[in-house]
Amino acid sequence: MSALLDSGAAPAWDSVRRPIRLLTFSTLYPHAARPNHGVFVENRLRHLVAGGEAESITLAPVPWTPMPWRGFRNATPAEEIRHGLRVLHPPFLAVPGLGLLTTPTSLYAAARPALARLLAEGCVFDAIDGHYLYPDGVVALRLGREFGLPVVLTARGSDVSQLPDHWPARGAILRAIRDADALIAVSQGLKDGLVALGASAARVTVLRNGVDLDAFRPPGDRAATRAALGLGDGPALLSVGHLIERKGHDRIIAALPSLPGHGLLIVGDGPDRAALGALAERLGVADRVRFEGPRPHAALPTYYGAADALILASSREGWANVLLEAMACGTPAIASPAWGSREAVRAPEAGLVLPDASPEAIAAGVRQLLANPPNRAATRAYAEGFGWEATTQGQLAVFRKVLNEASR
Repeated sequence: MSALLDSGAAPAWDSVRRPIRLLTFSTLYPHAARPNHGVFVENRLRHLVAGGEAESITLAPVPWTPMPWRGFRNATPAEEIRHGLRVLHPPFLAVPGLGLLTTPTSLYAAARPALARLLAEGCVFDAIDGHYLYPDGVVALRLGREFGLPVVLTARGSDVSQLPDHWPARGAILRAIRDADALIAVSQGLKDGLVALGASAARVTVLRNGVDLDAFRPPGDRAATRAALGLGDGPALLSVGHLIERKGHDRIIAALPSLPGHGLLIVGDGPDRAALGALAERLGVADRVRFEGPRPHAALPTYYGAADALILASSREGWANVLLEAMACGTPAIASPAWGSREAVRAPEAGLVLPDASPEAIAAGVRQLLANPPNRAATRAYAEGFGWEATTQGQLAVFRKVLNEASR
């Protein structure tokens, strides 16, 4: 990280022989209190800096909600080192029910002094690496204009598929798409959505998420892995994600009455936990649904490796990492037709994409896949085509292009 501490004017980028110095900016980033929050942003960044051609300090503000909503407040360290990367977490005011209106202002009010402090320490940045268009990308662009830094924004899903339908986010998102020095989309479907909102196709680069093939791999003894989780001989289905409506856990539970003998493991936590449990009771399948709660990212390979199929029933996704993680562990996926799913699941050994995410379609998909499941070694081999190297090289190319243009 030493190149981030520097002084003097930067030469034209073509003449530079040093790492690209980035300020990564996003509220979607893990921290000690929520280690799985936004882990997909952290994973991409870790692989980007691993080769030594880029360095980063991360500015990851966290919401702070005062009385009378004290229960919404998270205990988060002001600063931490994660995987060798320095991460700052300045708090920003978050008022329930008014987020779309107030968050850009409060987020900027927290981020600006944090960035100013980094610069006062002697940190030097070449560009801002912003994730999620609203409010994060909007604030990243404001910081970039104020401090003279080019900004590359990555769109990740609902910032393109959902938020533009709401005032005042739409206008701000359209301006962010227009003003960013470059845009990255995590799937072709997401790029198409950006173009539909007015982005020039030439300014949007598709860089899919990848999977850590060393961390996610088939278990050495699958029978022992299943036994350790208390799984019997029947098919074990797995759903991983925050317990919210968008993730579709309720639709998977609703499919179980049509799938006798199938068990379901749900990994994650969230506000819908009680409602999902009540649904399982009401449908008479509570004895076949296990809520495992939140699990560290490093523990997920055990669940993937033990399951017979992963089910992703989300109504919206840019590119769901769980698909590749499951496949890397040898487990095929059954995915809703959300953005990115058809790009991740595009061969029989990967699994299948459903025509829709209804309980009926989920049940039919499970029966179809498990009637003739793919060879687990073939599923792993398929996932090996989705390592991080191509995405890392793509990011470096985008930043170099932006910096070359800025230096002219």
